[in-house]
Parts: sequence; structure tokens; C-alpha cells
Amino acid sequence: MSETPKTLAEKVWDQHVVVRGGGEGGAREPDLIYIDLHLVHEVTSPQAFDGLRLAGRGLRRPDLTIATEDHNVPTADIFAPIADLVSRTQVDTLRRNCEEFGVRLYPMGDLDQGIVHIIGPQLGLTQPGMTVVCGDSHTSTHGAFGSIAMGIGTSEVEHVMATQTLSLRPFKTMAITVDGELAPGVTSKDLILAVIAQIGTGGGQGYVLEYRGEAIRKLSMEARMTICNMSIEAGARAGMIAPDDITYEYLKGRPHAPQGADWDAAVASWNELATDPDAVFDNEVHIDADTLTPFVTWGTNPGQGAPLGSTVPDPEAMTDEGERLSAQKALQYMGLEAGTPIREIAVDTVFVGSCTNGRIEDLRAVASVLEGHRVAEGVRMLVVPGSMRVRAQAEEEGLGDIFTAAGAEWRQAGCSMCLGMNPDQLVAGERSASTSNRNFEGRQGKGGRTHLVSPLVAAATAIRGTLSSPADLA
Repeated sequence: MSETPKTLAEKVWDQHVVVRGGGEGGAREPDLIYIDLHLVHEVTSPQAFDGLRLAGRGLRRPDLTIATEDHNVPTADIFAPIADLVSRTQVDTLRRNCEEFGVRLYPMGDLDQGIVHIIGPQLGLTQPGMTVVCGDSHTSTHGAFGSIAMGIGTSEVEHVMATQTLSLRPFKTMAITVDGELAPGVTSKDLILAVIAQIGTGGGQGYVLEYRGEAIRKLSMEARMTICNMSIEAGARAGMIAPDDITYEYLKGRPHAPQGADWDAAVASWNELATDPDAVFDNEVHIDADTLTPFVTWGTNPGQGAPLGSTVPDPEAMTDEGERLSAQKALQYMGLEAGTPIREIAVDTVFVGSCTNGRIEDLRAVASVLEGHRVAEGVRMLVVPGSMRVRAQAEEEGLGDIFTAAGAEWRQAGCSMCLGMNPDQLVAGERSASTSNRNFEGRQGKGGRTHLVSPLVAAATAIRGTLSSPADLA
């Protein structure tokens, strides 16, 4: 009798079960899962290291643990002492902990330093079929390689440090099939914002999302990472895309990727991960890529988005009471009126960067729009590479010169204005167009107002001063 067909997520999960939990349905005990790669940064690790220290434990697999400085770091004057005492303490604590426990750390100034979810792929540490965890929700980014990658809490971080395992219940699976082809000027960021708007910020709760279909297969690895990165904004535990030739081309030759005969064996194994033809998902969603246009958020959660060419929605037209009240509150916070054309919304700041859109492909897209233009008067634009290697590559390609010639601030690597944990913040009442992943109240600084956009929309917005696409510059 043939084996039951399995999805990508089920195959990766089953390959990592150390001990299978007993019971059935809701009463089933968790499985004990082996973890292949543990990523660490300065924000969620101190308590976990303290727990090891208090228990007299060492790190189970320091060779499978990698640390970087990203959330609290400044993106200017990086060799000066960090001005904020809390941030400086967190970074210094990470450095001491990594030295004590034998963890490889990429500190500020190191060529491989950067946002944790960007350095993992660029070093070839992230590979198909892995389990990857980090004390950071956007660990889902690594699912673009066909890995189960998820954010974990502080107690779980300590558990992985001590045992290289996690106790987890299996997740449900959801297929998000994107047929057709994205039009010019429509990007993976627009696609994932449209998906979240359709299924809601809780639509993926309890699921691992697998993105499939013609439009997904045509995406570059960097675009796929953007898609999986924001699976969390749909409430999902993780997002995944099956590995293929595009995946292998990206990985081959990277520092930690297999070499020679090991590479050939790895690819043969990775090719077996794809969802079986007769596998059954717990839920399925279909998206027509041909219908999508540039997408932006108007509210205070990633699900409150709409096409750039539309208007701010009217809460009174919403039939669901919860949705209506949420929209009313969001518009009040955002200082917007229903019916306003989205293209008429003026911004004070444009931020390009984050683990969502801080890769070289994103910076190339921004430069292609900015070249020959100037940032609008009264608009501040920050361009922050996701890693120091991305910055070095951008410099080599002349992108940094394009940014500075246009009047943008060209910074060092870090999480920057994605979140208000470092000097790059909005002040109360300021409005930004941001390529990051969250537009919650105060996310980019207390009282700041955030519109999530693609890199192309960010660049055009910086030039015009209002939410715009490159087509508006013609």
C-alpha cells in the first residue's frame, strides 16, 4: 500500500520528529521536533542565556546557533557608543553572552552583520527542508527555501539552546495558489498585501501557508522571501514555498551551502520535498495575479489595505460590526477621511529597508525609479540595507550614489525604522510610506502613522510626496 500523499510542510515536519506525541485530535500531545538552525539577536536572547546560566547548562549545539546585532543598532555613526542606554546594554549583553557560550556573532561593522533574516539566506545557512527558529516573528522569511521557519518565545529560545529541540503540535496546512502573472510594476509586496487583505490578519491562524501556482514559481528568491516574511501578518505560524531551480541557483556557492558531491545529493533530496500531487490541504485560497495592482495600507493593521488607485474606504459601508469599528478607529488614528483618493495622501517620510524589503533586489528597484529624480521638498527618505554585504554590493553597483544624488539618506545595516527600538523613528503625527511589514499604532515611533508599500511605490512616493507608483511619474 502506498504512503499517504503529503504536503511540503508535512514532509519537513515528519523528517524532524524526535518523539511523536500520543493521542488524537485536540487531545494529541505535542511532538518533539529537532531544530536545524537557531538564529539569535539582542532583543529576545538575554533571558534565555540567563536561564542556561542559572541551570548550569551549556549550549547544546553552538555550531547550529548564529547571532547578529540588528534591532537596537543605529544605522549612522555605528562605531560610536550607542547613545540609548537600553539599546547599548542589550547589544553589550549579547556580545558577552555569545563569547561565554561560544556562539558566532556578527557585530556592527562586520561585513556579515545585518538583519537576522537577511544574513541567514545570504550566508547559505538557510536551506530547503530545514527547521529554523528565532525569537522573532518574521523568521517565516526562511520558509521561502522550503523550510519550516517560525518565531518562538523566550522560554522556547532557552529550550532550543539547551536541547536543540522544541515541543510543538503539528499545524494545519493552507494552500495559497496564485495563478496568472504579475503585471509590470506589481511586486511580491503588493501580492502579499492583497492576500492579507483578502483572508484577514487572522485568516492564517493555526496554519502553515504554502504559496503555489504560476505567479509564485516565477518569483525570484528575494521576492519569495518577501511573501513568506509577511505570512505572520496573516496570522500564520509559518509560510513556505517549495524549492526549485531558482532556489538552487540562489544557494549554490554560498559559504555554508553544500559543495561538490554533497551539493548534488542535497539537490536530489530537496527535489523530493514538493507537495505530492494528491496531497490534501486543510484549506485552500486562490488569487488571480492578473487582477492585482500596486497595493498600500490605509489603516493600522496589515489587513487594512487597498489598491493604490482606490479611495480610503468608508467604515459605514462595512457590514461586519467589528470590521467597521476597527476601521473607524484606524482612520481616526491615521488622520484620514473616507473617500479620500489614496494617491492624494501626503507623507513626511519614506523608509526603504527591513527584513521584508532590504535586499539588493529591493534597492535596485528603488534606484531604478529614483535615478534622475529628486526626493520631494519636505520629505525625508531613509534607505537602509538589510545587511552590510547588501550595502557593499549596492555601493559596487553605484546604487548608493543614486540614493544620495536624489537626496535620500544612505545608511548602514539594521532593522532601522521598521520598529521604534533604535534612533530611526517617526515623531507623533508624522506619516510614512514604509517597505516594512507592520503598520500598527506607534510601530515606527509613538504617534507615527505608517502606510505599508512596495519598494517601487516607496521610491515614486518619495519623488511626488504623495502615495504613488512609478507610472505616476510619466
